[in-house]
Amino acid sequence: MDLTDEQWSLIEPLLPARKLKREDRPGRTPTPSRALWDGILWILRTGAQWSELPRQKYPPYKTVHRWFQGWVKDGTFRTVLRALALDLKERGGFNLEEGFVDAFFASAKKGGPAFGKTKRGKGTKVMAAADGAGLPLAIGAASASPHETKLLEATLDESLLDELPERLIGDKAYDADKLDERLWHERGVKLIAPHRRGRKTKTQDGRELRRYRRRWKVERLFAWLQNFRRLVTRYEVKVENFLGFLHLGCILILLRQF
Repeated sequence: MDLTDEQWSLIEPLLPARKLKREDRPGRTPTPSRALWDGILWILRTGAQWSELPRQKYPPYKTVHRWFQGWVKDGTFRTVLRALALDLKERGGFNLEEGFVDAFFASAKKGGPAFGKTKRGKGTKVMAAADGAGLPLAIGAASASPHETKLLEATLDESLLDELPERLIGDKAYDADKLDERLWHERGVKLIAPHRRGRKTKTQDGRELRRYRRRWKVERLFAWLQNFRRLVTRYEVKVENFLGFLHLGCILILLRQF
């Protein structure tokens, strides 16, 4: 499904001015940006190879791929995502009373940066923070090898908003006293996570742990993202390109809220 007129009206003003390139030089008809975006989103949804882009419906795949790489390089996708998030926040669309953190594993077929070994195989770890409604607040991609507690703060640095939730809820993997202290003293965020088995000193308030029952919301965010087949398996050697697809997936999720 391509972008609707309403969705494109939200995206188009956020795109940088296009410079004349080979396909846009005088004497040739420029390829419309909307057609390029529709072609990129077809790859995101289907997970197909670029060469399989339907020629009868979209521009040549080499043109679409070239523009995709250019927009990844200049940060266009993240800029659009952040602008949509700020707009949605002004409309009251985010719940920052609490948030949720977790990660999912994407197997990597071609290696490259942010590529590591785990018990599940070689791949990339997609870290995400969601708001109280399960909307994306921050997204990142890293090697699958490091523990999630070592990646959380870098993920929060990629927040789409200028403020973080008052509380972050994670699973037992986030039960770490030093991490709790850093988040509280440096960011004013309280991290809530069930204690790991065998822990001698209890530090969590049992009443606040009731919020853990709503952690399914971040799992729902992952389900939304994994509906885009290009995000289930990483085919990109450059992690920046894979992150560009992650940003596009989040853009589509936010567009549903307008």
